[in-house]
Amino acid sequence: MILASASPRRHSLLVASGFEVIVCPSDVEEIKGGIAPRELVLENAFMKARSVSSSRHGELVLGADTVVVLDGEILGKPDNLDHAADMLSRLGGRVHEVLTGVCLLKGGRTGVRCQFVESTRVSFRNIDAVQIASYLLEINPLDKAGGYSAQEDEGRLIERIEGSLENVIGLPVDRVIRVIETHFTEPPAG
Repeated sequence: MILASASPRRHSLLVASGFEVIVCPSDVEEIKGGIAPRELVLENAFMKARSVSSSRHGELVLGADTVVVLDGEILGKPDNLDHAADMLSRLGGRVHEVLTGVCLLKGGRTGVRCQFVESTRVSFRNIDAVQIASYLLEINPLDKAGGYSAQEDEGRLIERIEGSLENVIGLPVDRVIRVIETHFTEPPAG
């Protein structure tokens, strides 16, 4: 599989599920807003996959985009540590949604494409400024939607997850596998 992303989390999730992965990050400019969150993650995932698939004839290319949505507002990757602290403060004691748009394309001119959005609800504990500051000393939030790391959380921020933990980490691998089996697996000859 060709991963149109530099995300080490997506790469490790795919490898842990048994995929051989070639990382080939897309250089497209992501859409940051102006459209509904579900449309945004789908469009970004499609743009990433399309930009890489044109040079990968016959290979399966995966593009993905993850955002945190709080009260309809998209919280992407923070610009700096102060922005991350503000995001975490807003998320504290609240429930938010993590959306990941996934686009799978067969490279070249085959035209085989499947895309979907996975949604997970995440409940945060009540957190104060001291807890946020301590968290930000331990976790690099700048490459993570919402400014937090589910895989490194250990119960500090996250109280409950309804849905796929892998989705919150960055890629709902179980659903990716089901889509591949349904849409991209060749039937046996004979």
